[in-house]
Amino acid sequence: MLTPVVDEDGAPFWEYAARGELRVQACAPCGELRFPPRPCCPHCRSFDNEWHRMSGRGRIWSYVVPHPPLLPDYAVQAPYNAVVVELLDAPHVRLVGNVVAAPDAPLNSVDPARLRIGAGVKVAFTRLGDLTVPRWLLERS
Repeated sequence: MLTPVVDEDGAPFWEYAARGELRVQACAPCGELRFPPRPCCPHCRSFDNEWHRMSGRGRIWSYVVPHPPLLPDYAVQAPYNAVVVELLDAPHVRLVGNVVAAPDAPLNSVDPARLRIGAGVKVAFTRLGDLTVPRWLLERS
């Protein structure tokens, strides 16, 4: 399985995820939220940042079901989904992940026919190797 690469700017994101919190980097002076995390605010050019807690709710902005799976390690889990989730409390912030039936469920635990652009999702966290990663649960079955 692929695991994210943790860099200095994104390390707090993963630390909060390990605590079960979805947080997004924000510019301390202007308050602009940004993802992925980076050292400088693209709006006011400040290097001061803080991390804002999000509600964990979002909607599917886009998704794909790879046919065939592009990576051999994922072939056994096909068909699985990869989604882009737009956060409700920060619509310009989008996170990539998977919609699953339960936090520790396999990637193929949700029938791809149930996925729809705009469907409501909520974050759930699961351990993947040394990291805790966000995954997404459909809000309505």
